[in-house]
Amino acid sequence: MSRTLATALILCASMAGASEQVGCAPVQVDETRRLALMEAVREAPNAEEAQRLTNGLWEIWADAPDDHAQELLDEGIDRRAVFDLDKALAAFDALIAYCPEYAEGYNQRAFVLFIRQDYAPALIDLDRALERSPEHLGALTGRAMALMALGRNAEAIDDLEAALALNPWLKERSLLPVLRQRLGEQEI
Repeated sequence: MSRTLATALILCASMAGASEQVGCAPVQVDETRRLALMEAVREAPNAEEAQRLTNGLWEIWADAPDDHAQELLDEGIDRRAVFDLDKALAAFDALIAYCPEYAEGYNQRAFVLFIRQDYAPALIDLDRALERSPEHLGALTGRAMALMALGRNAEAIDDLEAALALNPWLKERSLLPVLRQRLGEQEI
């Protein structure tokens, strides 16, 4: 076999393999582990234990479906960490375009939008995250915070209460009396 023919065959084989993975791999979650962690968080005896267990949930949520999605997620988080919000948004936009069924892409983009005080678009992304992962504590508390920033206190209370039903030790629990007071002031 000539060198040219061998090179052509290798190139064709690699192109065939590349064309098989056009989009994101299916989102797969270890439901047994997730459900066990959710139950343990609900029953945690203190905030420290709840946080330790919640960290396990974050490991699940931040485990992207494939290597490319993971690279985009990690890039967005790294860019956000240094407040390069435009590049963070670009990474999360690319992640969502590539992997539209992955809840964490929407949650992370919403976080960047929240930092930018773009609360209405953040709510849209948080709704999309919660459609894909209804018990996502970060998305629930993020949604409560965005609603609070928009003065939609009754809705913020509902979301915060839903999050606290999943994890009664959330640090955001201290906001519930503030929200209830604000809601009472709005009704006067």
